[in-house]
Amino acid sequence: MPKNALVTLRYGPYRSCGVVEHCAFRLQGLRAVLEEDGHQVILEEIPDWNDVQLIVNGETVFQCNINDLDFGGDGKLDPLCEEARKAVLNAY
Repeated sequence: MPKNALVTLRYGPYRSCGVVEHCAFRLQGLRAVLEEDGHQVILEEIPDWNDVQLIVNGETVFQCNINDLDFGGDGKLDPLCEEARKAVLNAY
């Protein structure tokens, strides 16, 4: 995938401190890793609980549970962020 790809990051609500809502705090590292590669990231809320999906050219290239992502940070030490980065780079 060329640099500057448009990546749609779809995420659902998850339970945090007893409250279920859409929060992007766990997505900071994932966004940072993708933006560092030169991609444009668009956040989109979805109704599916605990779900994260990366869409490139209309195709889902990566999916995981939002609770499996590290909270905050730059994403460099999170193995899921590296897996997502590779999935975007290998997308057509």
